[in-house]
Amino acid sequence: MTDLNKRDIFIGIDLGSTTTKAVILDDGGEIIGRGITNSRSNYDVACRIAREEAFIRARFTLARNVMEADPLLSGLEGSFLPRLEDSFKQHQYLGQLEHLRQALWTAAGNARHFAYQADFRKLLNEIVDNMAATAPALFGPGAARKSDFFRDLAGAEYMQLAEKTADPKGINFETIVGAYDSAILTVENTSDEESFKSHIGAALDLLLDGGNGETPEQSDRLRAAIETARNYNLNELATVGTGYGRQRLPFPKEWIRSEILCHGLGAHAMFPDTATVLDIGGQDTKAIQVDDRGIVTSFQMNDRCAAGCGRYLGYIADEMNLGLHELGPLAQQSTHRVKINSTCTVFAGAELRDRLGMGQRREDILAGLHRAIMLRAMSLLARSGGVKDEFTFTGGVANNPAAVDALVDLVQQNYGSRRLNISPDSIYTGALGGALFAMRDYQGGQA
Repeated sequence: MTDLNKRDIFIGIDLGSTTTKAVILDDGGEIIGRGITNSRSNYDVACRIAREEAFIRARFTLARNVMEADPLLSGLEGSFLPRLEDSFKQHQYLGQLEHLRQALWTAAGNARHFAYQADFRKLLNEIVDNMAATAPALFGPGAARKSDFFRDLAGAEYMQLAEKTADPKGINFETIVGAYDSAILTVENTSDEESFKSHIGAALDLLLDGGNGETPEQSDRLRAAIETARNYNLNELATVGTGYGRQRLPFPKEWIRSEILCHGLGAHAMFPDTATVLDIGGQDTKAIQVDDRGIVTSFQMNDRCAAGCGRYLGYIADEMNLGLHELGPLAQQSTHRVKINSTCTVFAGAELRDRLGMGQRREDILAGLHRAIMLRAMSLLARSGGVKDEFTFTGGVANNPAAVDALVDLVQQNYGSRRLNISPDSIYTGALGGALFAMRDYQGGQA
């Protein structure tokens, strides 16, 4: 007997040096969920958090499917589900803040030389209460969050409040921040496998009880649709892991695939005419050639050094006291690009300070840095077999507009016109390839 509430799935995990990604495919090969985390605790935790996030997104996809199939609800999903997701994220965030509160209390209790631990805990309570009070603004309609990662959102709010409440003669800023540094690791290690089930009800009540124009019958059907998605049995048939830290994934060796293979197959799945793939992640750069089935025919990879990768850009951002997302737009404002001699992370700070000391503009220095990064990538592409048409750029650096501009310019100069593909979801390319391998392996074993 077929279980209509059961959905067979395949999972790919890409454990990168800076972020871990997860992709869930249904048995037809369609993406139904994606998850990402920047957890710095350990590889097992990062893997688990990314999986959990992908499962949450999968249930929202299933809710969309149920709504689309209901004549009374069809057409509402485009407006209702984004509001529901924001409401869900708000409740999820508030739940994580409560975990943080308890972890902060523990950190305060473990601190030495505190005859005034009660005062310290009271101060920490006030900080968390203030953080909770700002949650509606963070997740309200049209809110522009700088990040969806709890560590980033909570950390930024906490640091601001710590500066306001710190007393140099009493509980100082360093002490308050030290409690957070200890507590955040505990929060990240707290599993929340039932997150969707535990938060979706409150999120739904907040929307429907607030009166958003739905009729009573629509409200009842919406609750039923979400309940259906909530109770779906997501049956994991196979999982494949890849990425920079793949050897540390909590999987058997036969579930592991090289990131070269996964990025090649993932890029082919996103853009079927892909012939050349460039992936620039946090720690490495990969130039890959694939055939018309997405099978890798040749590749080149940078050495173990992170020069010219995401971590290099992160280091530059720290040196300039900028957010990583600000580098590309700032570089695009350049009027006279500076030639950069090295993309070595070790020497980057010294050269950067020298350039600034000479009076050269940040915009021009950054433009030169982005071009230097792409020159390194072009060398790898040449050694792998050149740039063919179509050409797909993946990895976190593909979201940097100045990096894209420099790449387009260099490809045009060296190879002429090429179709360049960049997906908004390019950071998930490796995880997608892993999920596709999982599906192929399972279906091949069933043949």
